Amino acid sequence: MAITITAFAQSPDRGRGLARDMGVRWALEEVGQPYVVRLLYFAQMKEAPHRSLHPFGQIPTYEEGDLRLFESGAIILHIARQHPGLLPDDDIARGRAISWMFAALSTVEPPILHRESAMFTERDKPWHVERLRMMDDQIHHRLDVLSKHLGDAEWLDGAFSAGDLLMVIVLRRLTTSGLLTAYPNLCAYVARGEARPAFQHAFADQLAVFAQSS
Repeated sequence: MAITITAFAQSPDRGRGLARDMGVRWALEEVGQPYVVRLLYFAQMKEAPHRSLHPFGQIPTYEEGDLRLFESGAIILHIARQHPGLLPDDDIARGRAISWMFAALSTVEPPILHRESAMFTERDKPWHVERLRMMDDQIHHRLDVLSKHLGDAEWLDGAFSAGDLLMVIVLRRLTTSGLLTAYPNLCAYVARGEARPAFQHAFADQLAVFAQSS
């Protein structure tokens, strides 16, 4: 059965690979599964047909036969469980890889997203500089721990897994902030993820959507 995912017809990230469908595209490329992308404009995302797939009117969604999924983390976990290549065969190692998936989305990403939001919504507020400093400290605390854990290793826990895929996706959001430059091993880690052929294919496809809509 064909896999269909949804994505922005006009991505707010201007094709930088930061939209939520990027991780899903990358995961499908890693496991060698073909898929179809249904592009949506913002107004369409809030209409009933799409809300029947995603209650909050966001992207991405995933359709395969009778299966309907939303939330990128849940979709990537499903892909990783269904197809070899993103989770270890050993149950204990598999559990650790899934833990890193949740760590990326639940521990590392939230302060990064808060910072992004503040840069757009609070820039003109008198407390912006002080609040930005506090948010940067929170992010550095997370990165300190992550950098120490990674050390000189290539990936977080042995072979590349869905945990690495999501962690790289999250860390890429810091590219323009300069915060990641204090951690050479994390910069190299992100670069290794971006160098994977599956990432390159997914990124090119997402960038092509922006090029067509410009």
